[in-house]
Amino acid sequence: MDHEQKRTAAGIREAIAHAPLPHVHRARIRHRNHMAVPWHEVTDCDDMLAIDADLDDKSSIICRAGLLLLAGGTGSWRVRDCMNKIAGVLGVTVSAAVSLTTIECTCIDGHNSFSEVVSLHTTGVNTERIQLMEEFVRDVQKRGDTLTVRAFHDRMDAIEHTPGNYAPWAVGLASAAACAAFVFLLGGGPIEMGCAFVGAGLGNFMRRIMLDRRLTHFVCIGVSVAVACLVYLGCLSLLSLAVKDVAEHEAGYIGAMLFVIPGFPLITSGLDIAKLDFRSGLERLAYACAVIVVATLVAWLVAMMVELHPDDFAAQGLSAPVMFALRFVASFVGVFGFSMMFNSTYRMAATAGVVGAIANTLRLTLVDLVGMPPEAAAFAGAVCAGLLASITGTKTKFPRISITVPSIVIMVPGLYMYRAVYYMGVFQTLDAMEWIIRAIMIILFLPMGLGLARALTDPDWRYCS
Repeated sequence: MDHEQKRTAAGIREAIAHAPLPHVHRARIRHRNHMAVPWHEVTDCDDMLAIDADLDDKSSIICRAGLLLLAGGTGSWRVRDCMNKIAGVLGVTVSAAVSLTTIECTCIDGHNSFSEVVSLHTTGVNTERIQLMEEFVRDVQKRGDTLTVRAFHDRMDAIEHTPGNYAPWAVGLASAAACAAFVFLLGGGPIEMGCAFVGAGLGNFMRRIMLDRRLTHFVCIGVSVAVACLVYLGCLSLLSLAVKDVAEHEAGYIGAMLFVIPGFPLITSGLDIAKLDFRSGLERLAYACAVIVVATLVAWLVAMMVELHPDDFAAQGLSAPVMFALRFVASFVGVFGFSMMFNSTYRMAATAGVVGAIANTLRLTLVDLVGMPPEAAAFAGAVCAGLLASITGTKTKFPRISITVPSIVIMVPGLYMYRAVYYMGVFQTLDAMEWIIRAIMIILFLPMGLGLARALTDPDWRYCS
């Protein structure tokens, strides 16, 4: 060991000897299971034009853009389309395999190739990020040949660190209004709607608080569902002190937890499978099924503890014109609330609300007045939503998915799913199978309707490549 190494070793020993020991009771070990990628540190040519940069720097730009869009909750086709457009500007060929949380990307430039894998630590929905990324891609197509590598990453830094539009209390209020509207559309009355409003609001507020603290995903879902259901029952108990026969309104308690129904991954899974992106589609479907299982099992446990049963709602007793008008209003409120939960701006949420109100009112009218099967009506409603979203998207420049998915989330049969799990829990197999099949049929027809509308109106999506 030479003199310099001896001095270094001595300095290390002295530093260790004088370092204060951590307090045993206060020490908390924190580590990341998914390490963040230091994008600015892995680049070699920060101040060089991106079109002239090395292949690895171009690959980092392309992969990061795809990852930001994937974090918004969009499907694999849109992620790959974004990466292809940026790659075209940078003069490389990209081949990407996209899943729910991971992108495997290979960039090819002549005889050279560079591969990398990037992943998210969780999944979620952020429609404003989808819009910002689409604006970013359009800007890159216009003047990407004038941007440096650093400029690309600075723009993506700004998008990544854009805060959410709504505080936890606002998200809770949005989910409260959406679930109350959902309960009315299912057949509930003022008491069910009021109790669901309070339960869903507090439940989703709790979920948002836990998600902001990075608690594990399914724990947040289970706790928020339990809170929503228990608060609903608490409100019902308080009302029983002043209102007679409140027990007849227990049927609406499932509406308090409908804010966790994973409409976005359910719909995008079907769209991905339609484009033969089976990896992404099946992963999204598995995630959606896992969320549904956790939520419905927690709701079933609460129901078993307090001896609740998923009975039908009492008749609303409204005339056809009044019912039509109230359904339109409730559909708008429900879709608007769900859009806010997806971080849509007010204008985007209002646009989705109008589209959803028209499509969902059409669906319910076809069932009641025409006698159409609910599954076929769901298909017709989804086609209507897709066609209207195409028209509004052309005028507003909103991402189509930020309009279509919220507008048909309200058609997802959350009540059917819960009833299926409830009857499985009490071993009434035939009833469970009936509700499972009903739910699956409607869920299958929703992305089919959107896919048909997309194929009719979008030539880029119509073809395989």
